[in-house]
Amino acid sequence: MTSSLPETVVSMRPFVPAKDFQASQDFYRDLGFEIRPITSDLADVRLKDFSFILQNFYVEDWASNFMMHLHVTDIDVWWNRIAAADLANRYGVRQPRPPRTEPWGAKVAYVFDSSGVLWHIAEHGSAAGGTG
Repeated sequence: MTSSLPETVVSMRPFVPAKDFQASQDFYRDLGFEIRPITSDLADVRLKDFSFILQNFYVEDWASNFMMHLHVTDIDVWWNRIAAADLANRYGVRQPRPPRTEPWGAKVAYVFDSSGVLWHIAEHGSAAGGTG
């Protein structure tokens, strides 16, 4: 029996850059992610069934233009965690931006990681569609 391509897919994960690999792991751990080493230069960064691969590789132009979107059901729970983590002082990152409703209907908080990657942590309203 021949499988179609979509049926063969197990996961799809981005490789996220790390300027300082250990600091990036600490940053994500402080946000509530589980860190699982893969090799000395790669780590599986996970929230339940969702994950990305953190890599000990950094190019400033790439990292400063890299964005991740995290679709959540309760942005306030996330914002409380972000605010309590004191990321700007602890990691020297740009100050996280508190949640606000964007014109497309999502309530979004913005967080910059220790390599400059911009995270959109979003709770989608009905007008924004809820698929992510």
